[in-house]
Amino acid sequence: MDKQQQYKRVFRHIDKNGDGKISPPDLQSCVGKIGGELSLEEAEMAAEMMDSDGDGLLSIEDLVKVVESANEEETVNDLKMVYKMYVETDGCGCITPKSLRRMLSKLGESRTVDDCKMMIATFDVNGDGVLSFDEFMQMMA
Repeated sequence: MDKQQQYKRVFRHIDKNGDGKISPPDLQSCVGKIGGELSLEEAEMAAEMMDSDGDGLLSIEDLVKVVESANEEETVNDLKMVYKMYVETDGCGCITPKSLRRMLSKLGESRTVDDCKMMIATFDVNGDGVLSFDEFMQMMA
């Protein structure tokens, strides 16, 4: 089953009356079924924030957009954690050839500082010899 089919299946499960829209009560019920608590007022506010056409109800497109943006945010947070493991602790707060070599060594891969300089140069957009978080994200994409 592909991702779009999964979204449709989840959407149909939440859309109790089958009208193609998720209402605030549908949202409240869904959150309750997964062990959370959401008042009707909170569900109405959430639906209003996620609603793209102003009708106070969520379409399948609204649901997909919310889920995909949450996944993207989670990915960025995961990348930030990984990035911090590679960052030079006593310097610029970037990935340097020395910090890359140190981390690769911890992972069991032996590289020289020159090897690491070449690896960094591949993704070093501004040519400063180190990887910023933005450059690291591009590398991981």
